[in-house]
Amino acid sequence: MAGRRLQLPLLCLLLQGATAILFAIFVRYDQETDAARWHWGNHSNTDNEFYFRYPSFQDVHAMVFVGFGFLMVFLQRYGYSSLGFTFLLAAFTLQWATLVQGFLRSYRDGHIPVGMESMIDADFCAGALLISLGAVLGRTGPAQLLLMALLEVALFGLNEFVLLCLLEVRDAGGSMTIHTFGAYFGLVLSRVLYKPHLEKSKHRQGSVYHSDLFAMIGTMFLWIFWPSFNSALTSRGAGQPRTALNTYYSLTASTLSTFALSALVEEDGRLDMVHVQNAALAGGVVVGTASEMMLTPFGALAAGCLAGAVSTLGYKFFTPILESKFKIQDTCGVHNLHGMPGVLGALLGALVTGLATHDAYGDGLQTVFPLIAEGQRSATSQAVYQLFGLFVTLAFASAGGGLVGFLLRLPYLDAPSDSQCYEDQIYWEVPEVHDKVQEALRMEEADSQA
Repeated sequence: MAGRRLQLPLLCLLLQGATAILFAIFVRYDQETDAARWHWGNHSNTDNEFYFRYPSFQDVHAMVFVGFGFLMVFLQRYGYSSLGFTFLLAAFTLQWATLVQGFLRSYRDGHIPVGMESMIDADFCAGALLISLGAVLGRTGPAQLLLMALLEVALFGLNEFVLLCLLEVRDAGGSMTIHTFGAYFGLVLSRVLYKPHLEKSKHRQGSVYHSDLFAMIGTMFLWIFWPSFNSALTSRGAGQPRTALNTYYSLTASTLSTFALSALVEEDGRLDMVHVQNAALAGGVVVGTASEMMLTPFGALAAGCLAGAVSTLGYKFFTPILESKFKIQDTCGVHNLHGMPGVLGALLGALVTGLATHDAYGDGLQTVFPLIAEGQRSATSQAVYQLFGLFVTLAFASAGGGLVGFLLRLPYLDAPSDSQCYEDQIYWEVPEVHDKVQEALRMEEADSQA
């Protein structure tokens, strides 16, 4: 207990102090936020990028902190931790991702310029991290999670740099860079951190009526704002509204297919709230890569319908197989919501890329596929690069998740024992907890130490 009392404060202060020093040395306002540099140009104040990007940033920011946070409060005795650790990890990630992404993608003249786009990029990185958190939720302590954030953000930034800057793939909504990376990083991490006696905590792993209702708040926030998420960094003109429209229709289709499949596979035709909370969102994931392309409204509906069905079936049939056969304990089912739909989204993006023509895009081909428009790549070769980007992402995620998992197994990082998982009382002061619960936790901790 003495070690736990010092571990988290020291780690938080160390990370904050290090990032503050790096900010002081390297981070500067970009041209549109610097008072002197903005007035050098001859332009109107309304031309500032802030007025174009900030509405989308607000939506993405709400998704990260409210959407992801509340989506994970379904665990009946882990609500404080689900929201609190989401808050902690996202706050640190926004700072650290600014540095990592800045050094890799925008570093010039000894400085990292920051503005609206860097803020949105950092939120995207936080989204990938929180997807990984969903795979190990309830089975890791805050010190482990901060170390995971430190390392995963660096790997995320490197993977993103390879895909977007070196391979020059298109991935507006992050089917590959965010969802696929975050899901498979978390799944491999979960495998390495496998707890063989987790059945001792099974009685806490389920939900209750009110915890599922709170989780639906997260679902609603994510569902409503997902068009902004996918379109936040797309180009002005037709690009951003097309991206939002494709996401909008895909989400509606995934919702209907989720309700249909849930009633079909559950006993007596009853709906499962786990399916509705999660699989209904798969439409936003599956069109992440292709959403800025000429997917067509029908294509968006078809993709969303497929993603909702695959995700629902995954929750019903595949999650138990992952645990029993592969020893992957996926707390939130990220493989079903982000993993499989993310891979499908990457494949869909490659398919739509291969069909791109000047007739379909006109002058807009330059904004969606600049290399094709300039004659440097054919549509087929760009599609091959898209597929290669998927394999690169899976390689980075798998290798990174495995490496970080072995580091998180270090004994002094204060992981909860197999009998104390999914319990807020381990790390939080919880008011009005029954004396018997407190006594049971003390006995379980004593037994685990023995």
